[in-house]
Parts: sequence; structure tokens; C-alpha cells
Amino acid sequence: MKTKIQNLRERERERERKRKRRRRLSLASINMFRDVSSCNTYNYGDALYWDARYVQEGGSFDWYQRYSALRPFVRTYIPPPNSTVLMVGCGNAVMSEDMVKDGYESITNIDISSVAIHMMRTKYDHIPQLKYLQMDVRDMSFFLDESFDGVIDKGTLDSLMCGSDAPISAAQMLAEVCRVLKPGGTYMLITYGDPTVRMPHINRPVYNWKISLYNIPRPGFQKPESTSSSRKSYLDPIPLTEKGLLPPDFILEDPDSHYIYVCRKNNNTEMDNIPPYRLTANIL
Repeated sequence: MKTKIQNLRERERERERKRKRRRRLSLASINMFRDVSSCNTYNYGDALYWDARYVQEGGSFDWYQRYSALRPFVRTYIPPPNSTVLMVGCGNAVMSEDMVKDGYESITNIDISSVAIHMMRTKYDHIPQLKYLQMDVRDMSFFLDESFDGVIDKGTLDSLMCGSDAPISAAQMLAEVCRVLKPGGTYMLITYGDPTVRMPHINRPVYNWKISLYNIPRPGFQKPESTSSSRKSYLDPIPLTEKGLLPPDFILEDPDSHYIYVCRKNNNTEMDNIPPYRLTANIL
């Protein structure tokens, strides 16, 4: 017969097994909302990391895509010249400069790095259409509600998605983006994240966004001659399933391509009255 001590030890071991199992389930739940396969050990949500990086690298760098490739989408959904634009996580990119050259008259750029903001203020102090502010995208209380016609995000949500607190950071950022966006305005997210990892965050009723999805190849990509695709143009939105996912027959020509989520903020009363945009080649 088992002694009392043996029974206590077995119960303790069982409790420990249950604790470990709960921890594994908890970690699995968190990782469902993190891009763990695309992240490294850097803390992309930390201002100190970016300060050090900009001091070391200097110069300019555009994440993912240059404005020339994004121009048809930006001009269609956030048309110049009168649209007020917020560029989140601007870094040291030249996209805002290119947009001013293309007719935009009011672009506010924010970044968590004070080093990047100082560099960009110095570089563009002669361009009144560009403003630079040091700010955490998760707390943009400096701005009033409904301040901008368009918010452009080129890699900022992706950076937050690599943090250990990704779901919280993403929710904080997206809530702030929605708050500062005017009704009828557009949040344009350029990301490597496909709908399985981005839709759970952006396709929430609380944001009241109507979402269209596009996919464009990375810069310099050459389509293999043997590749067959039913897509007529990258300017065509991708028809999503009822769950907001890619259709089963969708062919991803470039595995390292980028997704463009166009999230249009609507009032409940006007949701059904806003016609969908369709991109045309005449704005290229």
C-alpha cells in the first residue's frame, strides 16, 4: 500500500504536470498572434534599440517598398493634395519626401526614436509640408480624435508583432490609429504578414473598418516564366473568403511579397453607402 508521503508526492507531481501544461498552452496562445518565424532577438518595440541603430547606420532606408511602387494605392485611397497624412514609424525613410514631390501638402511623421526624429527634422527643416514628432504609436494622445485623412504604416505593426507583448501592443496601436483617423479615412498597412496573422488584429468590429487586400512582389522580383496565375494585375484586390483569408486557389508568385491592407473607417450609418474603390492604371 502507498504511504501518505507517496500519495502527497504523486499529487504534487500531478499538479506540476498540470502547471507545465497550462504554461505550454498559454505560450502557444501568445505565439498564435506573434510572427515568431519572422522575428529575431531584437526588441523592435524598444526606443533604445532604434536609437542605437540609427546612430550606427545613418543615411536613409525605406522598409519593404518605395513610394514609386505604392503610389497607385496611396493616391487612390489617400488622394492629394488636401489629405492630411500621418506616417507612423517613419524612421529615416524618404517616402514622405517623395509624397510631397507628388503633391501632398500635409504629412506628419512620428517615430519612437528621438535620434531618427532629430535626423529627419534637420534634413527636412526647409520643407514646411513635413512635420516630425517623437512619439510612441501606442500612445498618440498628443493628437485629437479624427485628425487625419490617412495613416500609412510601413512595417511598424510588424515590428510590434515581434515583441513578447505583441497582442497588447498591436491592440494599443490599432486603437490609436482608429481614434485619430477621420470617418471615411484610410489606414494603409504595408506588411509581410498574410491574412492568417494580420486579420485577427485588424478585422475587429470595434474598428469599423472595411478592408481590401492587395499583394505586390518585393522590389526587383522577376516572375518565373513557368509560373501561372489567374491574377490580371497587382492593382486588383484579392477576393477574400468569408473568414477574411486568402482563397484556396490563390497563387503567391513571390513568397517574399508584401501585403497591402486598405482599412477604410466608416460610420455605422454610412457603411453600406460607400462604394468600393478599384485601382486603375491611369494613376500610375
